Amino acid sequence: MDRPTIVLIGAGSAQFGYDTIGDIFQSEEMRRRKAHLVLHDINPETMAVVEKTGNDFIAEHNLPFTISATTDRKEALKGADFCIISIEVGDRFELWEQDWRIPQQYGVRQVYGENGGPGGFFHSLRIIPPILEICGDIMEICPDAFVFNYSNPMSRICTTVHMKYPGIKFIGLCHEIASLHEHLPKMLNMPWDQMDVTASGLNHFSVLLEAKEKETGCDLYPQIREEAQSYFQKVPSWLPEMLQEAGKKSERTIRPWHERGLFKTILDNYGLLPITTDSHFGEYPAWAYSVVDHKGILDFYNTYKTYVSLSTPRIDLECHERVVPIMDGILTDAGFVEGAVNIPNDGLIDEFPSFVAVEVPAKIDSKGVTGIPTGHLMPPGLMGLFYNQVAIHRLTAETVLTGSKEMALQALLSDPMVTEVDKTIEMLDQMLEIQQKYLGYIK
Repeated sequence: MDRPTIVLIGAGSAQFGYDTIGDIFQSEEMRRRKAHLVLHDINPETMAVVEKTGNDFIAEHNLPFTISATTDRKEALKGADFCIISIEVGDRFELWEQDWRIPQQYGVRQVYGENGGPGGFFHSLRIIPPILEICGDIMEICPDAFVFNYSNPMSRICTTVHMKYPGIKFIGLCHEIASLHEHLPKMLNMPWDQMDVTASGLNHFSVLLEAKEKETGCDLYPQIREEAQSYFQKVPSWLPEMLQEAGKKSERTIRPWHERGLFKTILDNYGLLPITTDSHFGEYPAWAYSVVDHKGILDFYNTYKTYVSLSTPRIDLECHERVVPIMDGILTDAGFVEGAVNIPNDGLIDEFPSFVAVEVPAKIDSKGVTGIPTGHLMPPGLMGLFYNQVAIHRLTAETVLTGSKEMALQALLSDPMVTEVDKTIEMLDQMLEIQQKYLGYIK
């Protein structure tokens, strides 16, 4: 890859397009190799804006990159070394709120509706088919390309893609692991680079399994369990900062265990630290509704929605995501450990079937992304929560791949959030009707 070609799929989204372009532009390795960026989107107008902004930035800063753009996906994929996918289907927030609120009308006590529960299921049914189409083209045109996915529901997407295309180099990336970088150094008064940590599970349903001091091998978990109780009592909410970045005046606030009611319950009863907050972790356990911070979840959703509407996307040279360092690591045979990737289990977590996509650490080198086994570190209690999700992932994939309404109902009835059969049948019919434009293939 003397001059790598990187394809951005969904680049018409200014937020994704500009952020990813900025991340690539700051890479010394990509500069040295004079990488070529190909923008692809189904919306030519928004894509043209991103293309112009990118080329103007290259000219202004005298950067050694080139950019092209096309609405023809097969043309975009020719010669691709890396593909980055970040897409949504339809009006993101309108559909999200349908996924969230309509099941609640039928008695489903889901707390968020994006990745888990019935809401995550319907989200999966909409977004996985177009991603499978993209992957079909990749396997035909550039089968050796590394494919990085940022779309949600992450683990259901990754599971289904690998079931359909077992040979594809498809890796899911999520930034939730960054919470450990943010909190552990402050909590322990220790630099991050002096810690050796291992987190594992399913995407948005993952926990810190081990934490040790690198030099001595000393177990840091007893200190984490002790310090977390006081630390999360005084951590300010970061949501106002998000609004300030978007141009809306807001003040930083302190709410003890902000969006961490379930987080605290897991820490108290299982002794392990979740790597994400209630809005994500709470989409999976059936009893989460009784302990999550509902105000924190609503604050997050409303703030995020406001942020997206108010923020002005721009290209800057500040790293946002991990995909570029991973691509750099593949190009340079770096051999570093990435904290969290989503790939097929295949023996990485004991007692999980091979087909399900798990979130584990991985080694990054010229071979690509190789998962690091976490073996038996997951305690039986948490495994009990995870097992049910494995079945739901399998049934979600089967529903997408077969288009079977019968399979869709079975997937919903397997979900711990669902408690009534007749109402679930009505809910499925309602969702298939209201989202017929996207779910019409379910028969």
